[in-house]
Amino acid sequence: MRIGAFELAEPVPELNKPYVFATLHPWIDVNGVGSLVLDGLEAEFEAKELGRLARPDRFFDFTRYRPTLYYEGGHRRISVPNSTLRYARRQGGNDLLFLRLLEPHAFAETYVDSVLRLFRVLKVKRYCLLGSMYDAVPHTRGLIVNGGAIGPEAELDLKRAGARASHYQGPTSMTTLITQKAPEFGAEAIWLIVSLPQYVNLDDDYIGKLRLMEILNLLYRFPIDKEDIEKAAQQRDLIKQRVEKAPELKEMISQLETLYDVRIKQEEGGKRPELSPEVEDILWKAIGKEPGKA
Repeated sequence: MRIGAFELAEPVPELNKPYVFATLHPWIDVNGVGSLVLDGLEAEFEAKELGRLARPDRFFDFTRYRPTLYYEGGHRRISVPNSTLRYARRQGGNDLLFLRLLEPHAFAETYVDSVLRLFRVLKVKRYCLLGSMYDAVPHTRGLIVNGGAIGPEAELDLKRAGARASHYQGPTSMTTLITQKAPEFGAEAIWLIVSLPQYVNLDDDYIGKLRLMEILNLLYRFPIDKEDIEKAAQQRDLIKQRVEKAPELKEMISQLETLYDVRIKQEEGGKRPELSPEVEDILWKAIGKEPGKA
């Protein structure tokens, strides 16, 4: 069944008021946090493929997203990068859709329109975008989650999650239009982006994954894998060891801790200490505002 640029496997299942959980690679998938979350959810709920782009070459530059060669059963295969959609039934609740978006290099508006048409046909009730970005934060503090919501219930859930309203202004992805237009197609929208320390580079960031899973557990009762907790603890220990061997990094982290504490007080309306112009500049950039503006 063709819906926009997507080809769905038939028969298309009847889903119960499905929620879509999406990632966008590579724009907001720093250290693979969003991908890790979807990996875990798809495994937990035994998700099955529902569809993918019929012609991904229309949207993606394959010199930037490289196809991959692999062997299967002694035969040489090639995996072509694509945006995929999987689904899972959920007993006693909304069914689930898992959408892995790749940043389009061409025909972005057609790409966005195709996703929104999926929402209408599948009667999606909520679009939840999950991701991560680097930020001026230290690993010694709890990870901040920034986000936003469109729709009464989604806005309440954003507050329940303890996510901070994002005030980011600047370059973005054309796929942001999905979030903005989802309500026109019958779906509320919520986005949750975890802030990661700029000096921590991990192929698979379980600390970030665990932070998002804590929120998903609170909002949707998704289980947290004990193995993720153990892996996050191991990564914290590894980061601590690296920092101990780098005096200049320790000094920078001390400054980031000050910035973090000031940032939290600022966003909570508390009184903050006087800062140097240099530190002030870093702070305002971190919270995405201009000095003196709410």
